[in-house]
Amino acid sequence: MSRRMCEIGLLAIFVCPVIAGAQERPPQAAAKGQEEPRPTGLPSPLAWIFNFDAGWGTFGFANSLYNNTHDPGVPEDLSDQWFEGYVKPALSWRYTLPSSAELYGKISAVGERTYGSVPPAFGEDVSSFAPEDLSIGWRSGQSVSIGDNAVDISVGRAPFTLGQGFLLYDGSSEGGSRGGYWTNARKAFEFAAIGRFQPGPHKVETFYLDRDELPDHDSGSRVWGVNYEFTTGKDDSTTLGATYMKWAAHRDVKPNRDGLGVINLRAYTAPVAAAPDLSFELEYASERNGADAEVMAVKSNAWTLQAAYQFSQDTWKPKISYRYAFFQGDDPDTATDEAFDPLFLGFADWGSWWQGEIAGEYFLSNSNLKSHLIRAHFAPSGSVGTGLLFFRFLLDHPATYGPHVTSSDAATEIDSYTDWKVNSTFTVSVVAAYANPGKAVQQYTGRTKNLAYGMAYVAYAF
Repeated sequence: MSRRMCEIGLLAIFVCPVIAGAQERPPQAAAKGQEEPRPTGLPSPLAWIFNFDAGWGTFGFANSLYNNTHDPGVPEDLSDQWFEGYVKPALSWRYTLPSSAELYGKISAVGERTYGSVPPAFGEDVSSFAPEDLSIGWRSGQSVSIGDNAVDISVGRAPFTLGQGFLLYDGSSEGGSRGGYWTNARKAFEFAAIGRFQPGPHKVETFYLDRDELPDHDSGSRVWGVNYEFTTGKDDSTTLGATYMKWAAHRDVKPNRDGLGVINLRAYTAPVAAAPDLSFELEYASERNGADAEVMAVKSNAWTLQAAYQFSQDTWKPKISYRYAFFQGDDPDTATDEAFDPLFLGFADWGSWWQGEIAGEYFLSNSNLKSHLIRAHFAPSGSVGTGLLFFRFLLDHPATYGPHVTSSDAATEIDSYTDWKVNSTFTVSVVAAYANPGKAVQQYTGRTKNLAYGMAYVAYAF
């Protein structure tokens, strides 16, 4: 596609949010997370549920970049305009035992393709088809007196999410030789063993996870951990969480991740009963790894604080929020590595935790970064959600990129998004974004041109 055609397409995408719409929940999260029961007609005694998810999108840049921040080190030559599509059939089952406990399982696969993405001089379009979910589990049902399904144990290929995806969400690598860079249809870990004990407002989880990484860039990243959450307040308006994780990895690929210990503290709360529309989110992470003959000592921190207020009684239910996020960078003048490891973050909502549809997706990561986010969200109807996000990105330690980088000004970005739930199965999402690279980017890359980006995406969920 010619540059002129791309510019026309981008202009159309910038205009579309005015006449299109969306839901509160981003379409890719809805498409891959929904589990609406669909009987298959297969014989009992097993209860069967069939789901089929699919998505297709077109993406376009003006003054594009060629980077892969999803998996640094993996080649990803994204051109000025490209397409992505995926399909995900899934079959779930459950069997109720005489005690009311249940056996359950799920099997699914993902096929995806990225095309129009790679300039001919650099390679070919990519596609892949592989298993996604393949798990079996047992839950207690009403067989124990402390609550329904108070005990739940599962093993196999399965997803796992910690909090809102600040550290642990995405169990599978995308892009590179698999395709599906933005769509990110795969979420399941290559192997997951999860035990959950949930009496009343308390939840205790223990987990072991091995990530499903690209075969040509497998870091051997694995983690075991213990998570505790307490939920309270009207309509469960407050959740407090604490997690400890211990990591392992191939030292020749991720030396500082091997042996890494992580503590994560979380609070999502609407603490004022008289003002339920006022909410706060706070999250903190500490990463530590001791020095030995092969690994530099690691000592790093990250944290985020958000305050939001929703005018729930007003037309369009506007919600205004401000968020500050800090991810420590390495100080080149010390013997300790202070660079924060972003781990397996994921997409829970626009701006979380890929920060910015341009900067966060294509040239910044959640390390050596300070970000300010102001967001305004509106819901013109029950099926439409739209909003604006304004980002200000700063570097924690500019000198990490080289002695010639002295400015902390990384970029300024504004995103417009619109999600429209057309009916019970189709959702359309449209994004327009503009970013101005700051002085730090100019010093590091020599780049001075602004970036414009547009995206149109259709998700199907059955």
